[in-house]
Formats: sequence, structure tokens, C-alpha cells
Amino acid sequence: MTVVKTPLVVGNWKMNGSFERNQPLLESLLSHLAQKRLPEVGVCPPFPYLAQVGALLAETPVRWGAQTVSEHRGGAYTGQVSATMLKDLGCSYAIVGHSERRQYCAETDDAVARQAMAVLDSGLVPIICVGESAAEEAACQTLAVIDRQLAPVLLALAGVADEGASVVVAYEPVWAIGTGKTPTPEGVQAVHTHIRAALDAAGLVQTRILYGGSVKGSNAETLFALPDVDGGLIGGAALDAQDFSTICTAAANRLV
Repeated sequence: MTVVKTPLVVGNWKMNGSFERNQPLLESLLSHLAQKRLPEVGVCPPFPYLAQVGALLAETPVRWGAQTVSEHRGGAYTGQVSATMLKDLGCSYAIVGHSERRQYCAETDDAVARQAMAVLDSGLVPIICVGESAAEEAACQTLAVIDRQLAPVLLALAGVADEGASVVVAYEPVWAIGTGKTPTPEGVQAVHTHIRAALDAAGLVQTRILYGGSVKGSNAETLFALPDVDGGLIGGAALDAQDFSTICTAAANRLV
């Protein structure tokens, strides 16, 4: 049975933005998106700008979220931000397990699974990132890496298959992030097919799978036409209102 999923495009601003630049960027984005058929659209700015972004987007079709989250509900965890705090700020999403967090902050597969469950428990949508490094891709270990990263997530979600619609997986080959390089469409589809099979086997048939890694307006239509690509997690192109809107329009073509 084919499950129809609403395509999703989320912009990850990473450590970019300012109070001065955020407003014109979002106003330009909303102008470009006006009167267009849209997928589900969101942006994830740095923590200091969540309140500003939320205020600017409150009465619009664009949602917002965070780039990471604590696995803890609260307590003596200096510098961390809980999912309930993000909910207080009106967030819809929290990205967990991004490769830069895994690399620079030593986040483990098990920690990412705990973060994802904390997000779910707070009523938000976790965007769970998986992907292989250049060395792992060269060693033909891509699928093994994906399986290892997904394993604790699937274990944590066991028995809560009804949460499938509230979970998003983003495949981001690390070697393609910000490099201008992308796998072939056949390569992207092969990995997404593998992820789809693992999710379906776990009963998470409604879970959307995004692709991320040098997605831009010029290649979005090709990538989003692939049968198991349900949208994109967008980095650099999310900081360009016109390019990001082109990507959103390409994703909207998946709408029935």
C-alpha cells in the first residue's frame, strides 16, 4: 500500500543570521512563496533567534524549529535547551544527529535516539539525520553506517508505530554537505529505498525521508522527483530567499 506523505522542506541556517538580517530574509522568502502551491516548509535558525523568527512567521504558512536539543527534560545541564523550552517558543521541529553535531560535539547514535524521543514526547517533530563520511562512502560502507545510526532510533520507537507520521529522517551524505557535490540521483534513491525498507519493517510507514547535501534550486526538481525522497533538509540555499523558494516549489510538485 502506498502511503501519501506531504512533502517537507526545512532550512537549516546553521550558525548564520543576525537580528538585522533575519527579518529581510524571511520577508523576501514569504514574498517569493506568496500565491504558490506549497509543501510543508520550515526554517531552523540558531537558538538566539527563535523568538524573533517565531514572531515574524507566526501568521504565515512557514513553521520554525531548532538545530539541536537536549535529551534531558531539565536540570543541571548548563548550556542545553530542552524540547519543552522549544515548544514554549512555538517550534514545530528539532533537528537531531546532524553530522556536524556528531563530529564536533561527539553526539553518539544512542544519544541521538534519546534526543529524538525527548522531542517526540514534547509533541514536536524530530528530524533525525543520518549519513556517511567521505571515507565511509569510499569504503562502500554507506548502508552499514545508515543501519548503525538508525538502529537505536528504531529500537526506541518500537511499539509506537503510530508516531511514524511525527518522525522525519534526513539522509545527508557528509561528503556532500556544503561541498557542491551530490550523489547521482540513482545513488540517492538507492539509499532512500534502503531507509524506507527499514522504516516500513519497523511499522513507521508514514515517516518522511528527506535528502540533504548541496540541494539547490537547480537540482531540486530532479532530486524531489525520486520516489522515496519526500523533501529536503537545506543548508546554504536556505539563506537565499529566491533559491529556497525555488526548492520549495520543486517539492510542491510531489503534492497529489
